[in-house]
Amino acid sequence: MNSQVAAVSSPRPRLKGIFLVLIAATLWGVSGTVAQYLFHTQGFSTNWLVVNRLIFSGLGLLFFAQTFKKQNIWSIWKNKQDILRLVIFGILGMFGVQYTYFAAIEYGNAATATVLQYLAPVIIVCYLTFRSKKLPAKNEVMAIGLALFGTFLLVTKGSIHSLSISGSAFTWGILSAFALAFYTLYPGKLLEKWGSLLTVGWGMLIGGIGFSFIHPPWKFQGHWSLSSFIAVVFVIIFGTLIAFFCFMESLKFIGASEASLLACVEPLSAAFLAVAWLQVSFGPAEWIGSFLIITTIFILSGNKR
Repeated sequence: MNSQVAAVSSPRPRLKGIFLVLIAATLWGVSGTVAQYLFHTQGFSTNWLVVNRLIFSGLGLLFFAQTFKKQNIWSIWKNKQDILRLVIFGILGMFGVQYTYFAAIEYGNAATATVLQYLAPVIIVCYLTFRSKKLPAKNEVMAIGLALFGTFLLVTKGSIHSLSISGSAFTWGILSAFALAFYTLYPGKLLEKWGSLLTVGWGMLIGGIGFSFIHPPWKFQGHWSLSSFIAVVFVIIFGTLIAFFCFMESLKFIGASEASLLACVEPLSAAFLAVAWLQVSFGPAEWIGSFLIITTIFILSGNKR
């Protein structure tokens, strides 16, 4: 216990933790922009990318857990309640958050999709406030107001007469935020009992296998080239496996709250890369809206609930 406290308080391990979470968040953000390239330039479909990302990433995480962490990956299947929770998490949580996010990118762009997904903390606050039957605190009201105004600027460029993104992109983006809220709240007991590697690894694999019955992983749509192949490998390996590993490793050196705040680099990296690489139109209103939405996370970071 004392050695752990000393490690966290030491400057070098803490800097290592910060560095790892920044790498993870950047890879997540870049992954979204790379997915946009696959959708808009190479003609890939959300269905194919999601089902293959879930299956291969799930297998990769479980292989890592079994081989390097020496965990028994089958132990989670011994309890009926855990099995039911895991199946629900895999289909509604893991598949839900992956599909809605990538659909928002396909119909819109990575920058807007990623920022809209970051409305999830505000949705969580609204849900917990409703469940506790208590009025929201002042900081929660402020966060909700900023999130709503930020969303308005992001999707309308400040004009009340039209949307700057398609209705489909906006709908999928909002659904992505709700899916992320569920993904965050639901698997608490699984994470506490089995850890993140087994929970997320099996969740991905279950979500991918479940969706395979609707869209088989071999049912391909798009254009294969060297660049598209590299992009797919990046999304699966760097944007999922390495990013997740870096984020989980960072929690050894810094707290979860600090890691979550630093992960706000994700929408910023997605926005900057989408503008610089894919020439996505992102004006002052969108930047201000994004800033306001991200600010809500800092406001809510001290919320005990």
